[in-house]
Amino acid sequence: MEEKDRITTPKRTSVDTDENSLRPQRLEDFIGQQELKRQVSIYIKAALKRRESLDHVLLYGPPGLGKTTLAHIISRELNVGFKSTSAPAIERQGDLAAILTSLEHNDVLFIDEIHRLKPVLEEILYPALEDYTIDIIVGQGPGAQSIKINLKPFTFIGATTRAGLLSAPLRARFGIVQRIDFYKPDDIYRIAKRSAGIMTAQLSEEGARIIAGRSRGTPRVANRILRRLRDIAEVEGDGVINEETCTKGLDMLGVDELGLDTMDKRLVDTIISKYDGGPVGIDTLAVSIGEDNQTIEDIYEPYLIQIGFIKRTPRGRVATKHAYNHLGKTYTTGPEGELFPDQG
Repeated sequence: MEEKDRITTPKRTSVDTDENSLRPQRLEDFIGQQELKRQVSIYIKAALKRRESLDHVLLYGPPGLGKTTLAHIISRELNVGFKSTSAPAIERQGDLAAILTSLEHNDVLFIDEIHRLKPVLEEILYPALEDYTIDIIVGQGPGAQSIKINLKPFTFIGATTRAGLLSAPLRARFGIVQRIDFYKPDDIYRIAKRSAGIMTAQLSEEGARIIAGRSRGTPRVANRILRRLRDIAEVEGDGVINEETCTKGLDMLGVDELGLDTMDKRLVDTIISKYDGGPVGIDTLAVSIGEDNQTIEDIYEPYLIQIGFIKRTPRGRVATKHAYNHLGKTYTTGPEGELFPDQG
């Protein structure tokens, strides 16, 4: 199964066509992340009171948790323009310069996957973020000239799933750094109920609770599951997404009570069965399950670590007793507390 075909993938896929219509428009409508919202609200109100641009913001955390949504909300709360792009889409210095010079006073510039910005482009970004200027080289060779262009004050919002890959100089330019964590089941429940209302889908209380428990703490996954269960309820039920529909539908979709699918279980089972519970290096694990390193680190691992199924150690990935128990595998304990599959 390819990553884009997994209903539990937190990455945006082609099936998420109505995602924009489900996005909250204001901070008060953004469910969950209470401490983050409180802090961001204070920073926005202070910037508005001083009539200044908001400090540059770095949003980081696993995919599907609302980094792009929050960037949109910040621009609306500031009542300024919003420009959006992704780091891989910016190929040349001229592309970045064109974006920066097009910004109006106090506008928000949002760049997703900021950790993938080319180093040569970072060099242009540094003075833009610090002094609202950029230096453009015109011409080549001995006749080349450096031209300084003044920019209007703006707020830069960068989003990343891999904050550790940001260079130290770039990270230092962000005055506001916020991590978006996985959502609590009660928050996902409220998100599912809100989305169902927007989609005019009939979602029971029990159905919403089941969706909340199997959505991996990720709003994007919850909304995707909700759409599929709506289809099942309309074709094979009475149109109501109730407990029976949810249980039947999620079993059909291969999503268990913890939100794990076939690929999640395959990854954990590989660590246990092929490598005696670990530790196993990320390169070896990637080859064993036919995925690339980045997909494992960005997509699979965050949730598996969150629920305590695997641990990262200096020597590699290790399966925990929770993983053994969930997969129905017995284990023995070594002299230093390490776990091994029970060969008996």
